[in-house]
Amino acid sequence: MTEMKPSSLRESLGVSLGDEIVARIDQLAAISETPEHLARIFLTPEHRKAADVILSWMREAGMSAHLDAIGNVCGRYEGERPGLPCLMLGSHYDTVRDAGKWDGPLGVITAIACVADLNRRGKRLPFAIEIVGFADEEGVRFASTLLGSRALAGTFDAAALDARDRAGLSMREAMVQFGLDPDRIGIAARARRELLGYVELHIEQGPVLEEKGLPVGVVTAIAGATRLAASLVGTAGHAGTVPMPLRRDALAGAAECIVAIEEFCRSDQAGLVGTVGVINALPGATNVIPGKVSFTMDIRSQDDAHRKRAVADIVRQVEAIAQRRELALQIDVTHENRSVPCAPWLQAQLADAVAAEEFATFELPSGAGHDGMAMVDVADIAMLFVRCRGGVSHNPAEHVELADADTGARVLLRFIENFRPGGVADT
Repeated sequence: MTEMKPSSLRESLGVSLGDEIVARIDQLAAISETPEHLARIFLTPEHRKAADVILSWMREAGMSAHLDAIGNVCGRYEGERPGLPCLMLGSHYDTVRDAGKWDGPLGVITAIACVADLNRRGKRLPFAIEIVGFADEEGVRFASTLLGSRALAGTFDAAALDARDRAGLSMREAMVQFGLDPDRIGIAARARRELLGYVELHIEQGPVLEEKGLPVGVVTAIAGATRLAASLVGTAGHAGTVPMPLRRDALAGAAECIVAIEEFCRSDQAGLVGTVGVINALPGATNVIPGKVSFTMDIRSQDDAHRKRAVADIVRQVEAIAQRRELALQIDVTHENRSVPCAPWLQAQLADAVAAEEFATFELPSGAGHDGMAMVDVADIAMLFVRCRGGVSHNPAEHVELADADTGARVLLRFIENFRPGGVADT
């Protein structure tokens, strides 16, 4: 396959893909529970409306399209002949509450724009292209992430159907209301032999590309994560009458633990990150020494063995602080996800596409989780990050410049047109 030169590619396109992408990002962002705060939650009416819009875009781009058994939006652009294995592209179209508009939809919309361009030029490739808008990556409603991609990868846990939302509605009941049959989720699963690879374009959700002055970067791996819930129990008492040496202040103990976690992770030389995102102190009165405090820990690394060692070291430090302060301690692991490396052969082709667009190639890990963490069970994966302003995400201030959206699309389109399959498994 002859690789297109940067100038000829731009001439063949004629217009900026970024303009179309940004317009559709805005159109999708208008589909929300409220106009003030973007929220498009799994299996809600807004979720269904967004699915219908994306389906219409896929069909306009020359794809056959349908909603699968879990609510994923699926489109297929046939290759030089029907039934060929596919290169799968995609991201998610659900959001967190009070979200930014780029996280997830940028990957879906950009992939559709690339296929639309191929279709306008009447170009078919020696493989099919499939695009998936995954139904639930964020896990907001039922506290179980990657539901759409797990269903497609054949690893969906049916126990999730019994999870209930804040209103007491089970996932099973919500699916029925949405028009889906929960007993048919298994038919969404794909076989490895059908997929040549899975590639996701996504905003970085961090500040590294901006700091490097680069519009795009090639992802090396998606970090694994361990989340823990800790509680410290001391003795509540009067703020004015208990001498300082005699206090068993649970909040002061938690504060020391939090600083220890931060210092441990800051001193790590292998990219470990740690966050205490939630803390709750009881009884929560100004004039009462806190007797019980709960807090969370989120520890992430590309290297699973390193992460597990770090978690063990952090737990030992927290235990030592609790013992010295005479506080009762309970720690439970609430979530554990392995790290997922991106396939080197796919990374190399993405890097070639970046270089052909005359940008420096830069590799970086993803600290955030993505659908690729589930898709790796059925295909080799890769990711292309697009710069976002200030590294802000999961926030209304989330923003991608039009030029960067256009660059991401051009790189992805070039990657697609020059894609060389790394081999299809027999299973």
